[in-house]
Amino acid sequence: MLRRLKEAIYGAIALHRRSNCPHMRYIHRQAFPMSDRKHSFPPVVAPDTRLLVLGSLPGERSLAAARYYAHPQNQFWQLISPAAGRDLVPLPYPERLEALLAARIGLWDVVASATRPGSTDAALRDIEPHDIAALAAALPALRAIAFNGATAQRHGLRQLGDAATRYTILGLPSSSPLHTIGFAAKAPAWAALSAFSQPHNGANA
Repeated sequence: MLRRLKEAIYGAIALHRRSNCPHMRYIHRQAFPMSDRKHSFPPVVAPDTRLLVLGSLPGERSLAAARYYAHPQNQFWQLISPAAGRDLVPLPYPERLEALLAARIGLWDVVASATRPGSTDAALRDIEPHDIAALAAALPALRAIAFNGATAQRHGLRQLGDAATRYTILGLPSSSPLHTIGFAAKAPAWAALSAFSQPHNGANA
């Protein structure tokens, strides 16, 4: 599974290099960082990805750890577990990503880079978007795109443009601890993602 994960990620990087996607500037900027900008991570996808979950831009804890949703109070891994068909919370990070890919779930963010003091989406400025439409078009099995929070949805739909009509679009309550409505209120919308994934138990194969 680790080999499959690495192949998927490097395949996506090669694909976006050919597509001249702004995402490729992530690699250069991590080697030559600019102190006033924050940069997102490479996509976690595979050719059979059916559901793409998009956030806005990783927060400070995630950037420091170089991991999606690394803040211990962010509920992402708990909320996405039903769609993956297993509890992802106790797993090491590489195994979490493997489990998502096995359930045909992909991850990325709508913002490639931006200036932002702290971690709040409201503070995002000078936004450079990812080419979400190009990535979606390169995933032949993709059926649905879900946005983790209102900021991700607003920017993501703008980036998709007319291409959004090709997919089921799902708006999700943010998994961020800054969105304080509580886990029970967020869970039903996230549980609906199972209709587009292939959980570990094979129920939606």
